[in-house]
Amino acid sequence: MRHRKVIAMLLALGALTLFALAVADLPKAEKGLAIGAALLAYGLLIYWVRVSLKGQEALIDALADGLWSLHDKDYSVSIAEPRDGRLRRLVAGYNGLGSKLRSQRQDLYQRELLLDTVIQASPLAMVLTNATGTILYGNLAARELFSGGRRLEGLALAPLLETQPEALREALEDTRDQLFTTPLGDEAQVYHVSHRQFLLNGQPHRLRLLKQLTRELNAQEVAVWKKVIRVIAHEINNSVAPIASLAQSGQRLAQQPEPAQLQRVFAAIDDRMQHLSQFVEGYSRFAKLPKPRPAAVEWRPFLESLRAVSPFTVEDVLPSGQAWIDESQLEQVMINLLKNAAEAGSAPAQTTVRVYGHRGGWTVEVRDRGCGMTPEVLTSALLPFYSTKPAGSGLGLTLCREIVEAHGGTLEAGNRADGPGAVVRLWLPPAPAVDYGLRSSAEPESIHTP
Repeated sequence: MRHRKVIAMLLALGALTLFALAVADLPKAEKGLAIGAALLAYGLLIYWVRVSLKGQEALIDALADGLWSLHDKDYSVSIAEPRDGRLRRLVAGYNGLGSKLRSQRQDLYQRELLLDTVIQASPLAMVLTNATGTILYGNLAARELFSGGRRLEGLALAPLLETQPEALREALEDTRDQLFTTPLGDEAQVYHVSHRQFLLNGQPHRLRLLKQLTRELNAQEVAVWKKVIRVIAHEINNSVAPIASLAQSGQRLAQQPEPAQLQRVFAAIDDRMQHLSQFVEGYSRFAKLPKPRPAAVEWRPFLESLRAVSPFTVEDVLPSGQAWIDESQLEQVMINLLKNAAEAGSAPAQTTVRVYGHRGGWTVEVRDRGCGMTPEVLTSALLPFYSTKPAGSGLGLTLCREIVEAHGGTLEAGNRADGPGAVVRLWLPPAPAVDYGLRSSAEPESIHTP
């Protein structure tokens, strides 16, 4: 279009020149020669301008098409460089930009491929959903867990969760980071679930991360058992060796009796035996935990009996229903939890106990305003013999978990969402073949992992 306008202007200018020569007062021969020269000059000029402008327009069209290709993320278009210096710089800049973008896209593709390979090979189940609950991404571990290996993208999460065990379904529908136990196959499996909410293209999304901890806990428990065997052997040797030495001294003293020295020998032997007995007794209680003998227990007198041992505050109104528990064993659980709260620095007025109906049974929450739990403590708190206390046996929460699970319940531990402090939540089922008609009277407080 541009070259047509220029040619039209040249034609108009040529016509005016020819008209001027035609009316000019020149001899006929000179006038004809001048008109012929003008026609030739303007013809050559128009041809050169036309060819030059068409080449520039073609180059501009190629640049425009190339820019649209870049807009469409097609970086494969290159343009031959013209002879003109300025246009050559422009085309060279475009070609350099396309080459750089091609290289960056290839590098980005390789990184995405590596990231996808790592995520797909991860044992951590990952599920990304949008605001409507539609799955946008699920890795291989998530596919194996929820759909038998089939793709999850485009499916709604809620129908998939309906076929899962109740504990797993509730943990994924909730927004809390927590540890929970759920039956899968023939064994109970321990999982840790994390929820992360974020905005993507201005829309809310949620990423759920589900990690199976059963193997890790089993491996750690084996390592802990090996450690505790070494500790027990060391402690027994530390007591047996002095006792053997004292016994030899006693034998020598018996040959030449010295009552005072014999008394000291026997007192030392008795002291070491008592120490060894207390040490072994502390660990044998965990191994000899009897099977619970549940019976109907009223919540109010049960909790009132605990106040004399460790003061606390009852939150909300206590339910009127009865718990189906072994009272002495659950009392030991509550004493351990209240003692932990006090040792964490929580004042009695800030240590609260809450009981409410949930999932047909009962949920008991013990919350405090102590120092809370670090990530290391949270992941190891339920392991046998793990303790952050210098003189702790590491059996408190482990014993609590064993008792609660022996009742058919579950135990969770984490940090409070409303500030510093820890919360331990245990769920207890109702009596066999009994449904008290209880449903969740209140949503549980969030448990956060650090």
